[in-house]
Parts: sequence; structure tokens; C-alpha cells
Amino acid sequence: MVADPNAGGRVQTFQSGRIEAGPNGLAVLGQQVSKGQILAWLQPAATALERGTQQSALAELAAQESVLERRMARLLQLEGSVPQKDIEQAEIELAAFKKRKNAVGGSLGREALVAPVSGVVSAANVAVGQVVDAQAVVFEVVDPKRLAVEAMAYDPLLLDGLTKASAPIAGGLLDLAFVGLGRTLKEQAMPVLFRVETPKNGALPAVAVGQTLKVLAQTKARQAGVAIPAAAVVRNAANESVVWVHESAERFVSLKVKAAALDGHSVVVTDGLNGGERVVVQGAASLAQIR
Repeated sequence: MVADPNAGGRVQTFQSGRIEAGPNGLAVLGQQVSKGQILAWLQPAATALERGTQQSALAELAAQESVLERRMARLLQLEGSVPQKDIEQAEIELAAFKKRKNAVGGSLGREALVAPVSGVVSAANVAVGQVVDAQAVVFEVVDPKRLAVEAMAYDPLLLDGLTKASAPIAGGLLDLAFVGLGRTLKEQAMPVLFRVETPKNGALPAVAVGQTLKVLAQTKARQAGVAIPAAAVVRNAANESVVWVHESAERFVSLKVKAAALDGHSVVVTDGLNGGERVVVQGAASLAQIR
């Protein structure tokens, strides 16, 4: 399970420094955040000498700005007796100098660590006061409604005609829509990307990024067999796959079968059933315990 690259992201630092709480405190695991929200502040690391040099340069800029403002005020008082181009030039110089001063002043301030997307904080790797290095991953944000599955296919021939897939999980089933194939082998397999489709009720089962799933993909290839619910296939005492068939009143017979997964709910029996049998689909495991 992976995050949708268009609906998830990481918050990393550009430089080393000390972590400080944001306007609403330090973002915590599971917190709902919106794009652009400040999750924390980063106070850049600087020695006393570097800090003193920067503050000295800012003080010089402030003094020069004051001189320019006074010059501008004098020119405005003499408006009409001095060329208009001198007044316009002074205005341009003062505006450019203010931008320069703000740029220098901004470099002395804290760096805002903001959420790249709207979603939920899935990882919080810092605490208030912690010193971090440049490019450290501070937070990870994902949208729990927009997830994806990256599967590994070790037989490329099976990918021909791939349409959709499903992934059984505890408490439900994920419906997956095929997105594309990776053309670079990964762990000697071809990566396949699926998008998790949102159920009609709008709520996905409890899943997490990094969770391992078994993906059952559907292709256009056809195979002869009998489709039955997966719960109908159980194991006997010899650990063989069997199904229970209702032959007559209060008489059930187990038949050995060969079955392959069809989707998250069903399997296809390729050997052992002819079709038309009354197969037990609920409580088959209980029948297997009867001696």
C-alpha cells in the first residue's frame, strides 16, 4: 500500500536547525491538516559570530533605508522645483532597498514547515527542541481517501489484458483500478500500480501505507471451471482442498477439488465439480469437523 503521489507528500528541512512548535502547536500523528498549514517552525542553526554578523548587516541596511526615506521626503517637499525624474528615481531606489532589506531580514527568521497537501499526518519524526539536519524528513502527510497499491508481477505474461483487481483485507475488500505498468524491473519483478477505488459508502476499510496486501488481478483470459464463493473451499484432515455437496436430505459429501483464486470473494474450481451441484457455501468448515 502506497500513498497517491498527487495526494501525499513529505515535509523536509532545507537547512539544519532546531524545531519549534507551530502557531497551533506541533503537529501530531493522525492530525487532520490542510494544504499550506504551518506544522512547525525551524529555527536555523547559526553560531554567535554568524548571528552577530547578520544582525550587523541588517542594522546597516536599516540605517541606509532611513537616509533614503529622508531624501525622498525632501524631494516631495520640493515637488515642482525639482525634476520629476529625480523623484521617480528616488521612489524606485527606496522600493528596491526595502525589498533587499526584507530579503535579508527574512533570512534571519524562522523557516515555516508547511503541509504540502491536505490530509492526515501519517508520520511525525520530531519533538519540540530537537535539532535536525538539512533534508531531514520531519512529517509525512497522506490523504486516506486517495491511496494506491503497488504490486509485483513475476510473470509478465499474466499482465496481458489486465483490467481490474481486488485485495482482500481484514474486515473487507479493496476494489482496485488498473493504472499502469512500470517498465523497469524492481526486485526482479515488474511493478504494477493500482488505484484504490472509494466504496459507495465513502469509507475505506482500515488500511495503512506500507501494509502488505495480496492482489488478485483479473485479465481478459478465460478459464473453464465452476465459480463458487471462496468460503466454500475448506481443508480436510489430509490438508486437501474439498467442498461439501448436499446430495440429499441431511446427507453431505465432501469432494476433492482444485481451485484457483478468481477475485477477493470467489474461486474457480477447475477439477472436481461438473456444475449443477448444490455446494455448501456457509458453514462448510463446521461440516469438516464432523466425524
